[in-house]
Amino acid sequence: MRIILYTGKGGVGKTSIAAATACKIARSGKKVLIMSTDQAHSLGDSFEQKLNNKPVMVSDHLYAMEIDAVAESEEAWGNMQSYIKQILTSRSQSGLEAEELLVFPGLEELFSLLKILDYYEKGDYDVLIVDCAPTGETLSLLKFPEMFGGFIEKVLPMKRKAAKIGGPLIEKLAKVPMPKDDVFDDIDALTARLGALQKLMSNKEIVSLRIVTTPEKIVIKEAKRNYTCLHMYNYNVDAIIINRIYPGKALEGYFNHWVKLQEEGITEIEESFHKLPIFRLELQQKEIRSLPVLEEVAWILYQDQEPTAVFAKEKIFTVHKCEEGYRMEINLPFADKQEMDLNQKGGELILSIKNERRRFLLPDSIKSKEIQSAKYEDGKLKLFLI
Repeated sequence: MRIILYTGKGGVGKTSIAAATACKIARSGKKVLIMSTDQAHSLGDSFEQKLNNKPVMVSDHLYAMEIDAVAESEEAWGNMQSYIKQILTSRSQSGLEAEELLVFPGLEELFSLLKILDYYEKGDYDVLIVDCAPTGETLSLLKFPEMFGGFIEKVLPMKRKAAKIGGPLIEKLAKVPMPKDDVFDDIDALTARLGALQKLMSNKEIVSLRIVTTPEKIVIKEAKRNYTCLHMYNYNVDAIIINRIYPGKALEGYFNHWVKLQEEGITEIEESFHKLPIFRLELQQKEIRSLPVLEEVAWILYQDQEPTAVFAKEKIFTVHKCEEGYRMEINLPFADKQEMDLNQKGGELILSIKNERRRFLLPDSIKSKEIQSAKYEDGKLKLFLI
């Protein structure tokens, strides 16, 4: 299965681009599923058809669905939900509903993302297109698989045997119920699924992310930040799509001052993302909705190119042995040096850029080495370890 995710700032037209791409691929005879993980769903509006949490056939070879994050969250928690309710409400006199206490920021979106893994493992479709939530929500989705395993271990660190032996005493002293075997089973299953999702998302032969932007300066800045963070988590961005380019004749008269601004914006995108293919789509004379319009837009956007192709693959990390030790480079284009923080803990490298944080598990060859120097230049973080 080929998996393509479309991301970008809210309002840039991700849904229209994703839907048009799905139509073009389905027209070639491949079986396509397009899903929306944005809770403000508009995918059904693009197809002029009501969608739900199950795939709905919208044309030959093309199916669409809008993820119900609440339903996915309830299914993912399983027996853990009941146990966590017990813990959270064991001493609670506040009158809060247990479901309210179980609303952890980002987890509903994470469980929506697990749906990608489900459909990949089933293998019922040739291509999966994902219409992602706006940039911030997408980034939180993509970093959770790596982080959630550690979270689970900290929240429920007990092993089955320890819980069985010491459980009754702990329950009596702490007045906290101990988890049963089915809770541990669910923890193991969820952790395994998250690991599988992380592995899948990092497979550059299968998964690509495409950033949709418009020529406006503020949107371009968001696209750059998005690109940096996706690199930080080792995800493959294989194309940039510039949407809503105003045709020259539309910028005559009153809108003439936009000509220079738009030219500057497009030039900045071309210079900033020169290593990636860039696709362009002019602002259309009609709304991008209904199958005929989507298919027309897809042809304008991709021409003769096959949308399922992996348009580019960038190497995010490299490690080189030198006489003095090892040199490691992390490709982080557009990062701000002043917002960067770096720490080493055991065999892990902890990198923070503004409010994003990533733990890199160092390769075996340099796990025992220590960072001697670090500098950021030419869009790369360069480390020297001995």
